[in-house]
Amino acid sequence: MDTRREVQEFLTALRGRITPERAGLTVFGGERRVPGLRREEVAQLAGVSTAYYTRMERGDLGGVSESVLFALVSALQLTDAETQHLFDLARTAGPRRAPRQRPATRVPAAVAQLVDAMSDVPAVALSRLGDPVASNRLGRALFPHLFPTGAAPVNTARYMFLDPRSRDFYPDWDVVARDSVSSLRLLVGHDPSDRALAALVGELATRSDEFRTWWGSHTVRAHSAGTKRINHPVVGEVALTYQSLAVQATPGLSVVTYLAEPGSPSADALDLLRSWAAEPASLHPAIPGVDRNDHSAPRSVAGEALDPRG
Repeated sequence: MDTRREVQEFLTALRGRITPERAGLTVFGGERRVPGLRREEVAQLAGVSTAYYTRMERGDLGGVSESVLFALVSALQLTDAETQHLFDLARTAGPRRAPRQRPATRVPAAVAQLVDAMSDVPAVALSRLGDPVASNRLGRALFPHLFPTGAAPVNTARYMFLDPRSRDFYPDWDVVARDSVSSLRLLVGHDPSDRALAALVGELATRSDEFRTWWGSHTVRAHSAGTKRINHPVVGEVALTYQSLAVQATPGLSVVTYLAEPGSPSADALDLLRSWAAEPASLHPAIPGVDRNDHSAPRSVAGEALDPRG
């Protein structure tokens, strides 16, 4: 990933979304040729020279102090996620680093056992790139397309943009898909030399018009908790709250759990799915791609049973 270009496009997009009125600037007559703030106006708000801000917007954040970065945060009215992204970009500024292959996320046996033990709660462990690396029976039943029979789990971003079924599965597909883009954009700021990340972004940008368009908007926001609506092929539409819990001992690994409001139709649907997943496959029509006969042990990213002794 080209960090300088990333910085340039990110700051330009941020500047373009804020009007002078929103920034508290007095605007005198004359037609403006830019939709948002001019560079000199951002510089004024941040308390730096126009030349200095121009240098930053051209992608050079090397040596920029924290106080200047925080001044930009205030001037451009950044959210917490956008602030983190800006500081990540500043941290990685400087000579372009050679792409590097990060090791695959390895799931500690204790984490896999914990996920599998959450029998009443759908749970899926995800890698930093959104690859399902561990899951319990109910998690696999809730997301059948991510766990095809006899094959490796499917990356969540690839499913979102390259599998047409995702548009029916998520009634609010555009919201969930944009969140997926935002997650990957945050990762770029954190480690622009990640070869696997660059390959995933390149693949999605090549094969999906929506991904390519939204990627260019440079929108970043955190979404570690919230609500998702799912149109499940067996139990119908459910609304579930999710929580993404970071596993501190394994950087990049998170466990996502899903809950329904007690007494709601979604809770009834989740109960039905729980019963369906617990019974032999012969008693109910199967969800395409889901094998319900082989879930006796926690599963790793490749699908092998994990040794409980680690």
